[in-house]
Amino acid sequence: MRARILGVAAAVVVLIAAAVVFGLQSRDRGPAVNSVAVVTGQPISVQAKGQLLFRNTAEGPDFGHLATVPADRPGEPRKVAGLSCDRFATSAGTALCLAAQPGVLPPMTDVIVLDKDLKEIRRVELPGTPSRGRVSPDGKLVYWTLFVNGDSYAENGFSTRAGILDLSTGNLMKSIEEMGLLLDGKPYYASDVNYWGITFAPDGKRFYATVGTKGKTYLVEADYEKLVARMVRENVECPSLSPDGKRIAFKKRVSADPAAPWRLAVLELASGRETLLAETRSVDDQAAWLDDRTVAYGLESGVWTVPADGTGSAKLLVQGASSPAGG
Repeated sequence: MRARILGVAAAVVVLIAAAVVFGLQSRDRGPAVNSVAVVTGQPISVQAKGQLLFRNTAEGPDFGHLATVPADRPGEPRKVAGLSCDRFATSAGTALCLAAQPGVLPPMTDVIVLDKDLKEIRRVELPGTPSRGRVSPDGKLVYWTLFVNGDSYAENGFSTRAGILDLSTGNLMKSIEEMGLLLDGKPYYASDVNYWGITFAPDGKRFYATVGTKGKTYLVEADYEKLVARMVRENVECPSLSPDGKRIAFKKRVSADPAAPWRLAVLELASGRETLLAETRSVDDQAAWLDDRTVAYGLESGVWTVPADGTGSAKLLVQGASSPAGG
């Protein structure tokens, strides 16, 4: 009798465990049917012209997967790949996918580099959760920012790690925090220095990034080969260099309200002129340039665009999408 009771109890435990696993899997899948029209099973090349690539955030089994639509017909059914990412970027036939490892504590992220046909080239496992990612214009360098915790200098328990992988040499910089830093022309050292939001210049040797320290943020210009950064301007976050290399789109802190602290703006590097864009909502994203005239960014509702000169108005480009990138 005791053996029978133990056997029944074990069976109940197994059934409960199976039910829990099934429930978690069902929750992760979301609705059984996509809330938008999708096309699966078709090849996707990140080098194809005239397309908009993005992370699909529409509810359904393809949530989080890489998707693409024609740039001039964004309302068409989206082609969806099997690749699932939390952040996505691409340039010159190289793609970057940042994917948080599910159910892992402390959090870990897979930094996945892919070729034009989404075949994996390199994978690096790093601590943290995905925040930002970019590929240099020549496709030879990939960058990421991850949120991490446990740093003693982080007042809220979180800080960032920005790293760079050089595909031509294989050199991996897990963190650029050891890079030399000049503020107001003088060497600067502090335990709370954080970097995030890297954007590369066309030459692949210069990049811009945000530096945070002592409660302030700065735009810095850095030399990849010399690993020295110098301050350019205060109150600049998540910079994105325009295709012509003359302007930077960024988040400007305009309010102490934690619910809506930022406005999108564009900085002309030569003149220092700054223009607030027509998007008046707070945008917590590293904007992407679709061309020299248009900036794209993600909000909860989808990918939006706004003219880069401060005119016009914000327009919804693709509903249920994030991490926009042009093909």
